[in-house]
Order: sequence, then structure tokens, then C-alpha cells
Amino acid sequence: MSFYEQYGTLAILVVVCSGLYAVIMLVSRLMRPSMPHPGKLTTYECGVDAVGTGWSQMNIRYYVFAFLFVIFDVESVFLFPWAVILGGLGDDSVITPIFALIEMFVFIGILAVGLVYAWRKKVLVWE
Repeated sequence: MSFYEQYGTLAILVVVCSGLYAVIMLVSRLMRPSMPHPGKLTTYECGVDAVGTGWSQMNIRYYVFAFLFVIFDVESVFLFPWAVILGGLGDDSVITPIFALIEMFVFIGILAVGLVYAWRKKVLVWE
């Protein structure tokens, strides 16, 4: 199969998929019930009607707190496979267990420095 035949196959696939998508959307529009009501256009969340506008300023602490959570959540994700691999390392492997242990302490140390920095900046104070 030549280079241009491959693109021809791709073009045919794109045309067929686009046509199928258009047919599905058309059939959906013809078969669905249409009962417009102004109440369907209102904002509704958790059983409570919205108060005020949808645009409001959020405190940056919420985002920083969430970001810190993600960082330390990722840390725990890295610790579990590392612990499993550490148990399988031996003296004959390319990476020694002592080296892997030191590397993990460096990793945890960098994260601890970030945590201490956030703590000193009072990011973790929830008011």
C-alpha cells in the first residue's frame, strides 16, 4: 500500500464517520420530544436555586490548598511502587537498595521543603 493510498483510506474513514455522525444527530433531532420551558434555562445545582451571578471571585487559598493536596497525593502514588521495587532489589542489580533508599529520601526531602515553605507562608491556615 502506497503513501497516498493510506491517506485515501483515512479520508474515506473521515467522510464515513462524519456522515454517520450527521445522520445520528438528524435522527436524534427528529425523534426527541420538544417541550421548551423557561425553567429549563435556569441554573440549578444540588437542589438549590442559584443566588447572584455565576461569576464570582474565589480565594486563591482554595487553589493552593488543592494544589498541595495533589502534590502530596502524587507523592504517595510514587511511594507504593517504590516500596515494592525496593524489596526486589539485590546486591547483584544495577541499582543498589541503598541508592534507591537515598533517592527516595531526596524526593521526600524536596517535598518536605515545599511543605515547610507553604507552612511558613501560612498557606495551610484555613480561616
